[in-house]
Amino acid sequence: MSEAGKIVTRPAEAELPALADLDWSAVENQLDDSGFAVTPPLLSPEQCAEVADMFDDDAHFRSTVTMAQHAFGEGSYRYFAEPLPLRVQALRESLYPPLAAIANRWADRLGERRFPETLHALLQECATLGQHQPTPLVLRYGPGGYNCLHQDIYGDLTFPLQLLILLSRPDADFTGGENVFVEQRPRQQSRPMVARPNQGQAVIFPVRYRPNQGARGYHRVQLRHGVSTVHTGERTVLGIIFHNSP
Repeated sequence: MSEAGKIVTRPAEAELPALADLDWSAVENQLDDSGFAVTPPLLSPEQCAEVADMFDDDAHFRSTVTMAQHAFGEGSYRYFAEPLPLRVQALRESLYPPLAAIANRWADRLGERRFPETLHALLQECATLGQHQPTPLVLRYGPGGYNCLHQDIYGDLTFPLQLLILLSRPDADFTGGENVFVEQRPRQQSRPMVARPNQGQAVIFPVRYRPNQGARGYHRVQLRHGVSTVHTGERTVLGIIFHNSP
């Protein structure tokens, strides 16, 4: 990342120009104030369609989960296999360093471990702990589809931030299907929050918890996420999780 806080692109990232102009200070402020952040579009409509079309190609994926079979909700999701598609890999690699900088500031506030500056180094740590499987995925919901509140924790090493990119067009391809977050603060009632991104926009949010400043300093605020019921159409989402699974 440059001194100006912008991502320095490499050839693999050349078709993701929106990343270079992303205001990471604004992202961090949204995370601190609201518990999640919504970015400007990171993918064009054509790029969204390209990734969404991968859902039907078995060659891209290592496993498929039908949510109803596990009481997770209604819909399905597919984990990408190695090697990840170029665009998915470019997103994962280029978004990690600025998110790691935020994660390390969170770690300092909470007195917790820090994370490496590159995705490669993080995945090496994952491998040492037996976490070898890539976790980026595509999720698809039809009418009546939803996702129960949950946290994406796969092993002993969990990177504290993740994101989703909406690949479909709200109110054109589908209705309903809002992103739902529930934040639980100590000794307070839970706070529900809703995000409604447009096509190509990313929603960045904590995997488990974030620091929140109280009268006695920083403490953990727990968060779970899910998806409200899709009323009509089909909703497809790309999820980027940075730690690997066993």
